[in-house]
Amino acid sequence: MRHHTGPEGDNLIPATTHKLKAIPLGGLGEFGMNMMAFEYGDAMVVVDCGLMFPDSELLGVDIVVPDISYLRENQSRLLAILLTHGHEDHIGALPYVLDDVRAPVYGTPFTLALARSKLEEHGLAAEVELREMLPSRPFQIGPFQVEFIHLTHSIIEAGALALSTPVGTVIHTGDFKFDPTPMEGAPSDLHTLADYGRKGVLALFSDSTNVERPGMTPSERSVRERLLEIFSEANGRVLISCFSTSLHRLQLVADLSEEFGRRLCFVGRSMLQVSRIALEMGRLHVPEGLLIQPQDLRKFPRDQVTIVLTGSQGEPMAALSRVAVKNHRWVAVEPDDDVVISARVIPGNEKSIFRVIDHLYRRGARVHHHDGSVPPVHVSGHASVEELKLMLNLVRPRYFIPVHGDYRQLHLHAALAKELAAVKDEVFILETGDVLEFDGRGAQKAGRVKVGKVYIDVGTLDEVEEEILKERRHISADGIVIPILAINEHTGQLETEPAIVSRGFIPLDEAHELLESARKVIHKTIEKSNPEEVRDWGVIKEKIRTALRRHFDQETGKRPIVLPVVLEV
Repeated sequence: MRHHTGPEGDNLIPATTHKLKAIPLGGLGEFGMNMMAFEYGDAMVVVDCGLMFPDSELLGVDIVVPDISYLRENQSRLLAILLTHGHEDHIGALPYVLDDVRAPVYGTPFTLALARSKLEEHGLAAEVELREMLPSRPFQIGPFQVEFIHLTHSIIEAGALALSTPVGTVIHTGDFKFDPTPMEGAPSDLHTLADYGRKGVLALFSDSTNVERPGMTPSERSVRERLLEIFSEANGRVLISCFSTSLHRLQLVADLSEEFGRRLCFVGRSMLQVSRIALEMGRLHVPEGLLIQPQDLRKFPRDQVTIVLTGSQGEPMAALSRVAVKNHRWVAVEPDDDVVISARVIPGNEKSIFRVIDHLYRRGARVHHHDGSVPPVHVSGHASVEELKLMLNLVRPRYFIPVHGDYRQLHLHAALAKELAAVKDEVFILETGDVLEFDGRGAQKAGRVKVGKVYIDVGTLDEVEEEILKERRHISADGIVIPILAINEHTGQLETEPAIVSRGFIPLDEAHELLESARKVIHKTIEKSNPEEVRDWGVIKEKIRTALRRHFDQETGKRPIVLPVVLEV
């Protein structure tokens, strides 16, 4: 085989008739929606298949998934989808993608269990082949030799992928940190990374999430010290909200509950679902008799109960938010209860989270959240600066491409790599849709492919194209209804009758019965809400929006966008 030799004779890329291409279809220059295609000749594999949660500008949208036009056009070449781990921003789009294109899905056992659960909800489990991959067991997919390399993260069974081709080997880190004392399993496999570095790595694609954080990310075990303090001093219930996939955290809470003689209860749909999967697989260990159901909570004294629940990001209808405003069927917070929000604040969610914390303080709870205190109630699952440097020094790639993050973070990670002697040739900053091409001459950007976002209304599973979304901001396919409410912020009472404005829906000034019934729905919703819910504009607007959408659907067969406006009086 012929080789291309650089000026110093040490940078070799085999001269082949085919090119290796890396094409990010999501996740670069943005948070979430991670998806990267790698192509060699007529073969393609995709790494990760994630979703993104919408911001407040995306009206009527529940989730965002990548536009897979490129995969659809190249379906015959798609050999596999490879999953680095089981977080939503890496597997959440699987049902929507696999409903359109077909390929076997590879992942570790726990990641595949989460994926299977999602596919079952969409009726696709029987149609998709799920194949296990394990650390240190390379396997072949067409021209790609694939090896899963175990790395630590905030979810179990996470890792990097090494893809070896005739052009060279690329390593995609997925999300990672180098936790020296993980709660479960072995530390990160630095030896395998270093072995690849010694053999020669063509390109490294590395997580940029924490590039702005100096030093090393603390170990997951550092959370135990703070939680131990909280359990030791707790006189009432201990409520802990975290991501349902944080099995390290769930195991820690289970262990402390047993140690302090507390029964353990999981609350919230995703928390119940993931904990059930983990228990069935033996990846979460809870002694017999420790676990109780939400409806049995009242049978036990408050100082003998630990509750783990969803809603760490302040989602209005999640368990923690409902508990905070005293609107949960089974769980209530009382004075002297301890509430722990053991999760990072996803950018954009600050206002919602602090609103929930305000309500919890009103209930008389002691609230512990991720405020920078030491020891912490939460640690990140992503590598900080020194770990990012270590990854670069272990792998020592010819080319480096930062992934996973806003453009600012990609830029900072690229600058960090340029400071090190570890990157032999060049650093590329890519954005979603860019094509990076490797061949016998080196690496270069080679145009773009069609990419974009598909907006999904989960309630109807309808896709909302970008052009349609722009129109929906003014007038949706079924119209837009704007109820305007003047609520006294002190009494929680309506000051005047709600005004209801519509565009593109039924002219309400000509449909008096529908207008009056809609007003009755608003009154009924407010009457059924407690004072704190009414005074929380985020919660009451969501409740009115849901009630009116259901009402209009029943009465007219249409589902207009409902955008309540609350005026403080």
